[in-house]
Amino acid sequence: MSLAIFDLDNTLIADDSDYLWGQFLVDQGIVNKAEYEHANAKFYEDYRLGTLDIVEFLRFSLRPLADNPVEQLYQWRAQFIKEVITPILLKPAQQLVDKHRERGDTLLVITATNRFVTEPIVKLYGIEHLLATTPEFIDGKYTGGFNDIPCFREGKVILLQQWLKNSTETLQDSWFYSDSHNDLPLLNLVDHPVAVDPDEKLALFAEKANWSIISLRNNDCPIQHY
Repeated sequence: MSLAIFDLDNTLIADDSDYLWGQFLVDQGIVNKAEYEHANAKFYEDYRLGTLDIVEFLRFSLRPLADNPVEQLYQWRAQFIKEVITPILLKPAQQLVDKHRERGDTLLVITATNRFVTEPIVKLYGIEHLLATTPEFIDGKYTGGFNDIPCFREGKVILLQQWLKNSTETLQDSWFYSDSHNDLPLLNLVDHPVAVDPDEKLALFAEKANWSIISLRNNDCPIQHY
């Protein structure tokens, strides 16, 4: 039995839930279209290039949580999951998760996207454990801030190490599946790093390092274990 860790965006789902949540807010008229759409696209491009200022991005992306009542946020989130996320769930991703579950592995998603957005998505795959950037919640409402450190790049490694201290799991024979070069700090830490439909930088690194490279985008292709 091993620890099987999964990135979420563009790994288990066929797009980026953080970006899509922002676009959903725009489409629903919840935020100012001109300002928010431009900023959302710019931050996403910074992420792809590896230049994202994660604290600046979180100030931007968590602001709508603070600006709206919690019950309304939950209603919007349910609509978002149904209309936007469900269509981009990946059957091969579920097959891969199920293979690890059948082996008796412990399943964990670790993602930079905040927990408010990602928690219900992770549950759709039947994964119990989640490490994510956690929005600050005080006196029944979101503040627009976040707890601890962002679950991003080296932050993923730090939060995983904290989690391991409070569990019986270890990184012996561990797996991590990710699409992004931003996850290289964690990919380099596990015994079985797997590049999943990788971006260009990760693909080049994975090839040089002789890591497994797989795709979860073909619903007709059964997943083989590497």
